[in-house]
Amino acid sequence: MGGDELLTAVLLRALAGLCERVEIVVESNPNTNDITPIQKAITAGYFYNTAALQRSGDSYRTMKTNQTVYIHPSSSLFNHTPPVKAVLYYELVMTSKSYMRQVMEIKPQWLLEVAPHYFKAADLEQLASGDKKMPKTVGSSGAAGKSAS
Repeated sequence: MGGDELLTAVLLRALAGLCERVEIVVESNPNTNDITPIQKAITAGYFYNTAALQRSGDSYRTMKTNQTVYIHPSSSLFNHTPPVKAVLYYELVMTSKSYMRQVMEIKPQWLLEVAPHYFKAADLEQLASGDKKMPKTVGSSGAAGKSAS
């Protein structure tokens, strides 16, 4: 066993011990293509760094502080069609705008699962149900779809 393998074995044993101490059941995921548990784990650590798509469809608003933010142009979710409704980000880069970097799409209900002490159902109700109005699309009937707001 090499040095890296030994270190990995020691770390895994320590992690298993910590999980046992806080009564977390460690179980393998039979579907190795399902990354949802990993996404939920990241969401549990970064729940504060979440944002929801604004009605305009070109920006996001942080879920608790209501700061307008944008997906960084280097992100794979930049100009995603249709835009994702809820995201988690690792960092904000402040330039002429506040850009979210290292962005991941999330499901709003995950926030209630992993951070019920911080989010309440009312915070996420519109977003989770899909009732939040999405931006109007411009097309052959684009002019007819516009109304005075």
